[in-house]
Amino acid sequence: MAENIKDLPHWNLDEIFPGSESPKFLKAIEDTKNKCDDVENSIINNTKSIIEILDEWEIILASFETLNAYSYAILSVDTENPKCLKAVNQVSKLSLSVSKCEVSVLNYLGHNENSVKEITKKGASKEAYAYVLTELLEKNKHLMSVEKESLAADLNRAGIESFSRLQESLASSCTVDYKGEKKTVTDLRSFAYSPDRIIRKEAFDKELEVLINNKVAYAAALNGVKGATLTLDKERGLTPLKNSLIQSRIDKEVLDALISTIEKNLPMFRKYLKAKAKLLKLDNLAFYDIFAPVSSTPKEYSYEEAREFILKQFNAFSPKMGDFAKNAFDNNWIDAEPRSGKIGGAYDTAFPDAGVSRIMCNFDGTYNGLSTMAHELGHAYHDSIVLSLSPLLGSYPMTLAETASIFSETVILQGALKGANNKEKVSLTETFLQNTTQVCVDILCRYYFESEVYKRREECELTPDEFNEIMVDCQKKTYGELSEYHPLMWAVKGHYYIPDLSFYNYPYAFGQLFALGVYAQKDKMGDSFASKYRELLALTGSNSARDVAATISCDISSSTFWQGALDTVGTYVEEFINAN
Repeated sequence: MAENIKDLPHWNLDEIFPGSESPKFLKAIEDTKNKCDDVENSIINNTKSIIEILDEWEIILASFETLNAYSYAILSVDTENPKCLKAVNQVSKLSLSVSKCEVSVLNYLGHNENSVKEITKKGASKEAYAYVLTELLEKNKHLMSVEKESLAADLNRAGIESFSRLQESLASSCTVDYKGEKKTVTDLRSFAYSPDRIIRKEAFDKELEVLINNKVAYAAALNGVKGATLTLDKERGLTPLKNSLIQSRIDKEVLDALISTIEKNLPMFRKYLKAKAKLLKLDNLAFYDIFAPVSSTPKEYSYEEAREFILKQFNAFSPKMGDFAKNAFDNNWIDAEPRSGKIGGAYDTAFPDAGVSRIMCNFDGTYNGLSTMAHELGHAYHDSIVLSLSPLLGSYPMTLAETASIFSETVILQGALKGANNKEKVSLTETFLQNTTQVCVDILCRYYFESEVYKRREECELTPDEFNEIMVDCQKKTYGELSEYHPLMWAVKGHYYIPDLSFYNYPYAFGQLFALGVYAQKDKMGDSFASKYRELLALTGSNSARDVAATISCDISSSTFWQGALDTVGTYVEEFINAN
């Protein structure tokens, strides 16, 4: 790397809470619990209007989301710290009160459906809430009894969520000896970007070793999450996929159009993978070659260089977006240093009560590391727009959550290509194709995998070897011919282990291709596009994905829309092939 990894910044969370044992943090938990009790009592005694109940419910939502985001944030960068785990448990306990209150609010809305329609009609005080309150009325129809929902919330806190934490803890703390050093799965995965194939293969084998050593624990966790999800969804009259579609604010027609179009374009992606193999002087890629750089000396960036590049490109698109990113850098919103005890990957999280976000990443000095940081800043920019709205109007679905992040990646890529020489253009184009292959081909693989796991889990628990078998089969169906597959990728991806987010995979493909479709409108709209883009992001919390897309004349139920986005990817594939 171009700088010492230990020099990278850690985030500052003091404006959220000065610590997990601080009076401010503990009081926020107590106050939120008391507000839940107050709302429930108001509903029981019929002492407040429907508008007052909704306003107070939104205060609870903002406070709980802030507490939840904070407790997860401190644990994610220090997974072995008992104080951080205690904070997560404290907030998890609070979630019981919030869940119970939510059931009461939803039941209250259900019993007052006519009043809901009255306050959301045209010109009424809650007109802007028409879609989200209709959504809550529908959610109420899928609730179990109050007693069952309370029990489910308690069991989720006491057991099911711990499976997700177990997976994260195993990935960030279990080690294997690699060249005299103890390495975690997170550490070893970073070697997938090495230009040296011997190093990639060695790290891959070591990664498999540590995963195999813990495969029983991983399998138990995944069986636990998926089994519990199936049981609860069945009791609510749902399936995991149907619940996911509701959460994503799309319907099956939209999902089918997306999935079928990606399937239709698998030959294009395989064509790219074949060209990459040829460039690397291989007959076929192995799984550990997928992220290999095509340049023997890929460009490196210091953290400061990455910062300045991102700011320059954001400012060129929109000064508002540039100013936002500068504020994030200047005020230590980003935790960039990879270190022991910190989870892998990257994420953005918002704190509604403070009106700010924070970003966790593991910056490694590569273009991919730079692009990931821009991706998360895109999420944070999205947050900055919706945090000015009320919680119910600012809570956007998973599908639209990836719009701003991948749009930001696209802005960065276009800027990088403009200033690149021919050799750098090949590398940048390949990085784009590499990432797009992940969010289309690998995401399709994950979608297939999760579908099959749910199908089999209805019958019985699966063994680690059965999970391996399904994963390899799905990789063959999507990637095509590789010289070696990754049978334990199911243990690596934390999304499988999130109890209340089934199929947290296709939203990434949706986001990637939708963002490309949105970006394609940029030249058509000219100078007005930046403001139109902000307007689109502002609507993501209060409308269906179809209606949000329609604001810029995009029909996401049509394969034609998705094919247009994939045609853009296809031009990059041809450029990559012709350049070599």
